[in-house]
Formats: sequence, C-alpha cells, structure tokens
Amino acid sequence: QVQLVESGGGLVQPGGSLRLSCAATGTIVTTYTMGWYRQTPGKQRELVATITSSGSTNYADSVKGRFTISRDNAKRTVYLQMNSLKPEDTAVYYCKIFRGGSDYWGRGTQVTVSS
Repeated sequence: QVQLVESGGGLVQPGGSLRLSCAATGTIVTTYTMGWYRQTPGKQRELVATITSSGSTNYADSVKGRFTISRDNAKRTVYLQMNSLKPEDTAVYYCKIFRGGSDYWGRGTQVTVSS
C-alpha cells in the first residue's frame, strides 16, 4: 500500500523558515515526479513545486526564490525548504507522487505563518 507522510509543519514568524519532509512507503520514487501543493479553506489546492526523476524543478511564481524542492531517492523522501515565509504562505501543505494515472497524496501538514 502506497503511503506518503508529510512532516515538519508548524507555527513560524514572518521571515522565518521551515523544512517539510514527505516520506513514501510502498512504492519506489526514483522514476516518478514528486511535488508539493498547498490549500487554504475555501480555495482550490494549488501547485507549489515539483521535481522530476532527473531533478528538474518547477515552482509557482509566488514561491520562486524563497522555496526549494529536493529529493533523496535512497530515503524515498522529498523535501521543501521554505525561507522568508510570509503570512500568505499559511496553508495545509500536501505531498504528491505522480505515477501516471495512479497518483497518491499525503494527508498534509499545517504551516502557519504569524507573529
């Protein structure tokens, strides 16, 4: 059974940093694109960043220059380093593995940016 488990969320002040992790079990990750999304109440889930199997990355304009996605295939883990956090980054962050029609999501981790 494929599972994605996010961790690393929490409360942080504006300008601070957090590092999210997403660990996969029940599947290899080496050959798949993985990504981070976020969602706030009443809004659609939006793409934050993706990373392909070869390490190519893509970011939403709102996080470019502040967030960095990376992966460790041996640990089956994808990371999201978030710097210079803003209140508008507050959301539940979800991990996703793209398996070509058999995609999976994690349950999410809450990130709150507030003073």
